[in-house]
Amino acid sequence: MMSLRWRIMGSLVAVIVLSVLISVSVGYYATQNRLGVFVDRIGDDEAVQLARILSRAYTAAGGWESVDRTLAEAGYIYIGGRQRERSEESEGVHIESLHRDPVRIVIVAADGVVVKDNLSDLLPGTPAPDLGGHRETVVDLATNRNVGHVFVDVNNELFSTESHGFLNTLLYITLIGGALTAGIAILLAAWLSQRITAPVTALTEATQAVAQGGAARLPVAGADELGQMSAAFNRMASALATQRELRRRLINDISHELNTPLSVIQLEAKGLRDGLQTPESASDHIIQEVERLRGLVTDLDWLAETDHGELGLTLGAYSIRELLIAETGRWLPQSQARQVELLMQVAGDLPEMALDRVRLSQALGNVLNNAIHCAEAGGHVVVAAELEREDGLAITITDDGIGIHPEDLPHVFDRFYRTDLSRSRGIGGTGLGLAITRAIVEAHGGTIDAASSGPGQGATVTIRLPLTK
Repeated sequence: MMSLRWRIMGSLVAVIVLSVLISVSVGYYATQNRLGVFVDRIGDDEAVQLARILSRAYTAAGGWESVDRTLAEAGYIYIGGRQRERSEESEGVHIESLHRDPVRIVIVAADGVVVKDNLSDLLPGTPAPDLGGHRETVVDLATNRNVGHVFVDVNNELFSTESHGFLNTLLYITLIGGALTAGIAILLAAWLSQRITAPVTALTEATQAVAQGGAARLPVAGADELGQMSAAFNRMASALATQRELRRRLINDISHELNTPLSVIQLEAKGLRDGLQTPESASDHIIQEVERLRGLVTDLDWLAETDHGELGLTLGAYSIRELLIAETGRWLPQSQARQVELLMQVAGDLPEMALDRVRLSQALGNVLNNAIHCAEAGGHVVVAAELEREDGLAITITDDGIGIHPEDLPHVFDRFYRTDLSRSRGIGGTGLGLAITRAIVEAHGGTIDAASSGPGQGATVTIRLPLTK
């Protein structure tokens, strides 16, 4: 199969050769046409001048007796195939000898008989046939009477040698120029095709490397389409590398999250079987671990909904203040168990908003759960809400816990992403909570972002929602 480079080069060469051929053909035939018009104009001029000379000669001689001498002086009598030299002046009229070809001149009297054929094809006194060339009337100047006609260039030989020579030379020069142009253009086509296909070849090799699990980047040589393609591939490769790392982390996290409850369930079941556990105690622990597994499955279900764009909302008019009060109360026991003070700073004049209370409650719960687990014993988590502008509301959840590394901030809302600080602190979770929270907030037309001054400096998550009713 022909490679893309050769197909591009072949197409360019075909276009170039076709363009050169068309240019040469059009130029040749256009020049030939214009040259024909030029020759016709000269023929007309020669016919007019010769008719004037013959008119004066006829008037002076009182007939056609001087026609041979007049034609000889005008240069239309040929001796041995060569044009006889014209006189410098013929009765005050000078005709330039611009051509080397024998030009046939036929003079016909008014009664239609031949007076003179300079090439002797027609005999004097014979009836004249239909003749071509340029026809002009010969007049007796004394009586202003039409005495005959002169036909110039009857055989259309005027400038034939010069014309053909000029056209052949023009064609030769044009073909040489076209060949040089085509050669240079072919070299440029080869360079251009290589320049076009080189990034495609590099892209193919890089794609194969990425498909095999490797890392590859393309050089971005400019801001044109090829440069944009390389930049887009690099972004895709970076995203794939990030997703590959997140998938690796997911496998580790899911394995850990599944292994712990399954191990507990197995131990409780064995203890119950061996009589080492009471049914009540064993069932409590088993139910607790099953709920943990159910929470993991629920998170995965939520993730599947966001992936397929199926995150539907059931909107209703709700008070943000009442929602935050309810959510703070729901998480208060957990914060107390971890010895973290949960505070709320909400203005009393917040308007009602159109929102899905269940889903927004889940989003706030995910953020509060993270904040409570990241805070140290004796720390604080503050929930605040205020009107940020006329058409927007900002909800902030701030903790003074472990904080976030600057390099982790752009990824905290990516699915399956867990910071090294949360891992080192043994904080559970799969890294799905904040990804689900972002999907819920964006479904409400809002935005979410996180801020932190660094490790040990706490973190703030801000949810911004539009004021729609």
